[in-house]
Amino acid sequence: MDGTRPRPAVVASDLDRTLIYSAAALRLTGADADAPRLLCVEVYEGRPLSYLTETAARLLDTLARAAVFVPTTTRTREQYARIRLPCPPPRFAICANGGHLLVDGVPDEDWRALVAKRLGEQCAPLDEVRAHLLAAADERWLLKERVAEDLFAYLVVDRALLPAGWVEELSGWAAGRGWTVSLQGRKVYAVPGPLTKSAALAEVARRTDAPLTLAAGDSLLDADLLTAADLAWRPGHGELAEAGWTAPGVRALTTAGVLAGEEILRAFLAATGGAPL
Repeated sequence: MDGTRPRPAVVASDLDRTLIYSAAALRLTGADADAPRLLCVEVYEGRPLSYLTETAARLLDTLARAAVFVPTTTRTREQYARIRLPCPPPRFAICANGGHLLVDGVPDEDWRALVAKRLGEQCAPLDEVRAHLLAAADERWLLKERVAEDLFAYLVVDRALLPAGWVEELSGWAAGRGWTVSLQGRKVYAVPGPLTKSAALAEVARRTDAPLTLAAGDSLLDADLLTAADLAWRPGHGELAEAGWTAPGVRALTTAGVLAGEEILRAFLAATGGAPL
């Protein structure tokens, strides 16, 4: 042996409804006295917003010391900054669905320039897609319209009033312009095809020379991340679970809600050779 320390694995995990959960997403059952103790990790406008279990907090701290833990989210940088994860500050974080790579909390300008180049070469401009989104929407079910980081757009809708076939029709229009459309909860996302979490994961793996990549996520926007990793997990809730989606190397869990976060973290630790608590 030459004494060289082995290179750590890269662990890229979605946050919302994968590791952290709003009160509405906890899915706790049984007697209240048996519920796990929760740790609040996000406060918004003076109110607690996101949680994980205290057990998950300990697991995450152990994982972040044994691997290159990479929070990976569709959140904007501002939204991500509200979260206080109970672990050492991650060296890397992926925000805006791969549009921003944070290195020690600072946006990497080389990565941002590369993303901008890919979007300019491979898909229609954001303004064109945003204009079509608004023109195709109906004020009877459109609640809000937002642009995230000047990279992608989404609508907040009353899903019960959304016309049948509307998302499919919009998807067909967007595909011809290099964009993807997905309905997740009350949000209709329009995202440029080249804007992916998997591309940012590949960049982190390249920079760290990682021997192994692991991932987890629950939504349609996580599918590319999961398929790109060497091993991945999805919880028993979310759009991927509802669609029965899986892929080679992706393990479908049955646990739903905040306890799925614990199971995912235990799986990460087992795969990296760590000792789950």
